Amino acid sequence: MGGYFSEALVTLGRRYVRDAPGGFGKALLAGRVLNPYLREHPRRRLVETRSGARFAVDTQDLIQRYLYLFGEWEPHMAHWLRGRLRPGDGFVDVGANIGVYAVLAARLVGPAGRVVAVEASPDFHRRVLLHAGLNGCANVRAVNAAVSDRRRTLTFVLASSRNMGANSIVPYDGPAESTFESEAVPLADLLRPEEVATARVIKVDVEGAEGGVVRGMEPLLDRLRPDAEVVMEVTPERMAQLGDSADELRAIMRNHGFHAYRLPNDYAAESYPRALRRPEPPVRLRGALTGETELVFSRVEAERLV
Repeated sequence: MGGYFSEALVTLGRRYVRDAPGGFGKALLAGRVLNPYLREHPRRRLVETRSGARFAVDTQDLIQRYLYLFGEWEPHMAHWLRGRLRPGDGFVDVGANIGVYAVLAARLVGPAGRVVAVEASPDFHRRVLLHAGLNGCANVRAVNAAVSDRRRTLTFVLASSRNMGANSIVPYDGPAESTFESEAVPLADLLRPEEVATARVIKVDVEGAEGGVVRGMEPLLDRLRPDAEVVMEVTPERMAQLGDSADELRAIMRNHGFHAYRLPNDYAAESYPRALRRPEPPVRLRGALTGETELVFSRVEAERLV
């Protein structure tokens, strides 16, 4: 494709994938054409998500591109959160990125609810503030900090601007797109008493540093409300590079009464049209954890979290 004609076709294709009923041809169009084109020919737009929130996006980045293309990021997760958060609840987002879930949660919990958006990157922290303001979310407390098991200075490395959410403290030997340092604190020290008491969901997405985050939040696990749940992207191989273990993480959560559930997640553009039509619930995790997995920790004991 080239020039104005290709731009027009991409615009039409995006409207079809995002807004047309049914699913005919959407996976192929999104995966083979629209996703790579928007990555290589970035668009900067103010977009509205399926829930009505507004975000300023650059489609070079994975999350922002999917917001533009599909109007949603991680459909299974977003659907699950909509079923969990109610007016007056609290939500804690560790690794808030540009504020996608912070804004969604702020709208769900309403003026009486509390949202804490913790983001280590100064650039993303500013984007959280921007998007909270764009959407009138006065109930968001945005914190520019890293989270770990003790107070220390951490160095973050970004390998590629095509996935800016992949800032990580995991050692990386290749060429770096950027680096920055951030002061880290345990989550138990960062949250205010009322934020702990009202937290219905704590979300953690920290690109391999999950072990330190969970050790740092362990002192507050027994202070959470009985129905509180923790949703976390767990990456065993990256954790191992930091000397951590997914088994240890699960043991900490289990010792505080939490059962593990696997929440479906697929970052391939081809998977999104179906996921948007048919989001799936978390299913009880049996056996060993292998590969990157979205886990929900809940005190509810069942085969599926509905």
